[in-house]
Amino acid sequence: MYRKLVEYCLSKKGAVEEYPFGPDTTVIKVGGKMFALLPVTADDETASISLKCDPMIAANLREQHECVKPGYHLNKKHWNTVTADGSLSMDELQAMIDHSYDLVLRGMTKAARETILMRIGG
Repeated sequence: MYRKLVEYCLSKKGAVEEYPFGPDTTVIKVGGKMFALLPVTADDETASISLKCDPMIAANLREQHECVKPGYHLNKKHWNTVTADGSLSMDELQAMIDHSYDLVLRGMTKAARETILMRIGG
């Protein structure tokens, strides 16, 4: 599951994989801004991923899903940590990744957004 989540994150336009916190934590960024953080795991059955989220949606997701918790070592108002344990479908996880990516992209200047999207051919 870890590999699937990383691959999906990296399929987003302008996404890059970095290890600023050391070799045990994969950070996915767009335009230099983090939108996903995953502890590296060899266990392909389960994984966890921390994602940026609108505060109202974040609270809702936490109420609806036991596997969604406030962001681990992150701003708990704006980040969720999701345990990908099979209780959410890949489609649901991808929608959360899309939301995080879109929030980060929207937080950039128009020029920065256009540079990312045009450079990648979008």
